[in-house]
Amino acid sequence: MAGRLPGVAASSPLPRALLLLAALALFTLSFLSLRSLRPAVGPPSLAATDESRPVLPLRTSSSVYHSPEAFAAGYAEMERSFKVYIYPDGDPKTFYQTPRKLTGKYASEGYFFQNIRESRFRTDDPEKAHLFFVPISPHKMRGKGTSYENMTVIAKDYVEGLINKYPYWNRTLGADHFFVTCHDVGVRAFEGLPFMVKNSIRVVCSPSYNVDFIPHKDIALPQVLQPFALPQGGNDIENRTILGFWAGHRNSKIRVILARVWENDTELAISNNRISRAIGELVYQKQFYRTKFCICPGGSQVNSARISDSIHYGCVPVILSDYYDLPFNDALDWRKFAVILRERDVYQLKSILKSISQEEFVSLHNSLVQVQKHFVWHSPPVPYDAFHMVMYELWLRHNVIKY
Repeated sequence: MAGRLPGVAASSPLPRALLLLAALALFTLSFLSLRSLRPAVGPPSLAATDESRPVLPLRTSSSVYHSPEAFAAGYAEMERSFKVYIYPDGDPKTFYQTPRKLTGKYASEGYFFQNIRESRFRTDDPEKAHLFFVPISPHKMRGKGTSYENMTVIAKDYVEGLINKYPYWNRTLGADHFFVTCHDVGVRAFEGLPFMVKNSIRVVCSPSYNVDFIPHKDIALPQVLQPFALPQGGNDIENRTILGFWAGHRNSKIRVILARVWENDTELAISNNRISRAIGELVYQKQFYRTKFCICPGGSQVNSARISDSIHYGCVPVILSDYYDLPFNDALDWRKFAVILRERDVYQLKSILKSISQEEFVSLHNSLVQVQKHFVWHSPPVPYDAFHMVMYELWLRHNVIKY
């Protein structure tokens, strides 16, 4: 009979048993394979030694993180073991050790200086340190009226003094050292130290590829204008009836083009100057609440505090800058909560934004709410805030240093 194995009687129970066992084995293997592909119900605690600390909520299909599992594991290890040594030298009444202030668009620099001292990452034993912080604040120098020329001399003398006094720099030629500056003049303050620019980690608010920023070495510091004038936005999609919004000064080529092309458009609220306070209190900030997409063109630098403003107020940022290494890009998938455009796309800006469906916008907005906690500074710092995200980026880079 067709289909019967030769030499085996149809009534024999052996083939049936073998077939049953084979089917059972196949079902078991399929079940286990499918189960291995299923995302975990929840990640392990990010601080196993401290049960009071929150657990990072991870999403697998539409996560705002490139790899939720890798971020969770790396963050946990960072909190468990990462140590930074802060050089104690310098006059705390002038430019070193203490921030200038914790307000304004360069507040990120001051917050980092204060946070690192309040955190569990600081160690007084340089032999236990993974990285060394050079605590010189160009923002504080600028606040005291120091000229750029004198700033460069002060930075050079200070760093060379550390190199001559301590043995740690020469172990890696400064590769395990870092400095933090938000003001673009602060980046220039270190131009008298080309070996530091080349070797050390620069945590800066002007992370442009075309001004010696090295993405795999340096870190983009978010420019956060704190304190925020109004509460956090989010989960308010029904109020967002304006397609796009930008108001600012024309201090860059892309801003000039943006204003010239779109300032008279009826669906894009584009103004070539910031909204005057004379027409109402906090009109500029309130506009963020009513807008779906907030245009973030580069100014004198590729970065802008408008990006963090947009995130805070729940308005999907439209990044309109070339050669910009976005903050926390190693962990965050910016395309899940922002629109990334090239500067030449400014001419098609309206059609690009209108082509984004309501479903896609809702997804971007909901993801934006998830990352808001990463773009806020606190004193003392709290888990997953801007400080901890900078420390996570530093933690990633310390792993590539071998000596």
